[in-house]
This record gives sequence, C-alpha cells and structure tokens, in this order.
Amino acid sequence: MRTTDRKTRFSPIAQKIAIYAILVLYAVIIIFPFSIVVSTAFKDWKSAASAEFQWISQNGITMEGFNEVFLYKANPSAALPTLVKAFFNTLFYILPPTIMGLLTSSMAAYAFAKLRFRAKNFMYAALLATMMIPGTITIASQFSIYDTLGWVDTPLPLMIPGMFGAAACVFFMRQFFTGIPDSIIEAAKLDGVSYVGIFFEIMVPLSVPALIAQGLLGFIGGYNDYFNPLIYLQSSDNYNLQVALKTYASVYEKKQNFVMAGTLVALLPTLIIYFIAQDFFIEGIAASGIKG
Repeated sequence: MRTTDRKTRFSPIAQKIAIYAILVLYAVIIIFPFSIVVSTAFKDWKSAASAEFQWISQNGITMEGFNEVFLYKANPSAALPTLVKAFFNTLFYILPPTIMGLLTSSMAAYAFAKLRFRAKNFMYAALLATMMIPGTITIASQFSIYDTLGWVDTPLPLMIPGMFGAAACVFFMRQFFTGIPDSIIEAAKLDGVSYVGIFFEIMVPLSVPALIAQGLLGFIGGYNDYFNPLIYLQSSDNYNLQVALKTYASVYEKKQNFVMAGTLVALLPTLIIYFIAQDFFIEGIAASGIKG
C-alpha cells in the first residue's frame, strides 16, 4: 500500500516535470533561431558573413546594421527612408480594414448567434464553407477585377475587401456571443432597447477580450502579409513593410547584418503589441473556447 501511495503521490509531480521539460525544449527550439537573428543584427558585416559563427563579433557590438535600416532609400528623392515609409504605409493599409472588418464581423456574428431569421443556419454554413476555398484559387479573378477597376498599384485591394469582415472572425465571435445568456438580451428588449442598441451597449462591452484577440490576429495577419502586396503594389513608394523588407534584403544580400537588423526592426512592433495586450488575447481565446 505504501508503494502504491508513493506512486500516486509522485505521479502528478512527474507529469508536471515532463510537461515543463517539453515546454522548455520547445521554447529553446523557437528562441534559438531568433537569437541568431539578434546576434547577427549587432555584428559588423564581415563578422556576419564569416563562415565561422560567433555570437559576438571580434569588434564587439555595432549598430551599423540599424543605422543602414534608417538610411536606405530605394528612391533617392524620397523624403523618408524606404523601410520607415513602408511601415507607415503598412499601418495605413491595415488599420482601417482591421477596425471596420472587426465591426462587420462582430455584427454578423451577433446576428447568427442571437437573432432569429429564415435560412440562418444555411447562410452560416455557406459562410463557413468559404473557409474551405484556398485563397490562391481566386487570385487571378480578383486581380482581373481590380485591374478593371483601376485599383492595381493602389492600397484599395488591400483595404476594401477586409472591411467587409472575415469568416474566421465571424465564427470566433459567434462562439463567444453564444455563451452570453439570452436572458440579458430579453431584459434589454423589455426595456425598449433596439437590436442595434443591444449590440453596442451589451454585446460589445461584454466581449472586449474577444474583440481585442480578433483585432490582434487581424492586425498581425495584415502586418505580415507579403503575397497580396507583392501582387497589387508595383511602385516602391506604395510598398508595405514586408515587400520593402524583401527589396532591402535583395540589395544587401551579402551583408546579412543589415538584413537581420531590418528584420528585427520590422518584428518589434508586433512583439510590443503582443506583450501589451497578451492578457486580453489569452482571455479572449480561452473564453471563446470554453463558451463555444
């Protein structure tokens, strides 16, 4: 009996040790390549190009890679450095569709979760079915339409579609709204609150963590988008950060410290945003999973 009790007593401890060991190993696998990026960014270009890898160059830590990031201009007559201009372009391209898309997706999710209307289940199933279609299938037809409209080499193809929401966001928010008791909505109806008022006065305040989580996902998805801007943006003045960074990497192909410095600078905004809003992000994801 004593042997059995000891096994039962130490089993949870062994499980926790195993779990933490796996998590630490996974963290090391993720962090190790990132640490190489950081190390290379602070080297001089000769040390970065050396076949013998060193965490710190013989000349010590240098900022020459970061200096070049804020000096490089693909167009010499441009007022701002290329990557700085591309960063502001990126914010301009993704903030409106992120905000408007979050609003339209949330309103659609509210309708699917709490309102009663004909063919609701069919419409929701059709919406989810669009998630099964790879985006690359529609690229040719989309480009043809945008070219006919004169939208190519403008921000409009990157902004307008996103303002109408996303199926994944509708699904996520519907899961969250479903967990909100119907009694709250019925009480609001008795007080004479309209459906629009219920959405803005009740549903939105109760779903702030979920909205922030979806907003973060939308922002990061747009911030890291490379394929669509590569297709629709043709002039360097219109490049977003990812396309500009690729151009920058092509120019400094043999100077890896410049490339890694640019990569690190491009990565910092998303890291800062995540660290600031990580509590809301985790709470929103967890609450949706539980209530769904």
